Amino acid sequence: MYAEERQQIILERARGLGRVDVATLAEEFTVTTETVRRDLTVLERHGVLRRVHGGAIPVERLGFEPAVATREVVMTAEKERIAKAALAELPEEGTILLDAGTTTARVAEQLPLDRELTVVTHSVNIALALATRPNLTVMLVGGRLRSRTLASVDAWALRALDETFVEVAFMATNGISVERGLTTPDPAESMVKRAAVNCARRTVLLADHTKVGNDHFSRFAELSDIDTFITDDGIDGAVAEEIAATGPRVLRV
Repeated sequence: MYAEERQQIILERARGLGRVDVATLAEEFTVTTETVRRDLTVLERHGVLRRVHGGAIPVERLGFEPAVATREVVMTAEKERIAKAALAELPEEGTILLDAGTTTARVAEQLPLDRELTVVTHSVNIALALATRPNLTVMLVGGRLRSRTLASVDAWALRALDETFVEVAFMATNGISVERGLTTPDPAESMVKRAAVNCARRTVLLADHTKVGNDHFSRFAELSDIDTFITDDGIDGAVAEEIAATGPRVLRV
């Protein structure tokens, strides 16, 4: 078995069980504990596991929120497909909102050059990426800047969004489940996300399948608040049907 195959199995096992143990994995794969530790180190560098004593825990289960630079290099092919599919949800003209997130940032990169849009965002890196585009008007929502997500939060951001109306909000999430809806680790960011959903005529959720089934500290929306959920084809078919039964149209790309 190649190292990449073993690491994928380890990641799936961690997500399924909530934790993996070095000694158990070494016995199962008939490799040394040093080999397993190297695998865990690789997965931690990819931002999908967090090393703990004797093993590792998936970052989703820790409530751990990876920084933007870490998340940018995870599930890149899936995020690219999701972003391209999201372009079909753009209005011909008018105002859209791009939530802070690495998948929404990919949507920003691919916004068409021949369509005049106003883009509202509380993400500094998205605003900077769009600032020189002549066909776009960029409205940057102010507030306290969270260094981990490069997103504006707190009262200033909430006040601005409360007075804003957009045609479509493209949202990101850390977790999505039928039981808990859409969740994120930080309450301040959760409040801004909730305000973003509330100011939109339509809401499109962009999230790869690794976010599905994970619950974080703070809920910002119910699944019934979402009009369309675009994810990748790695999502379990039965789970996709359960999500669709709550209201949103589910697209697997």
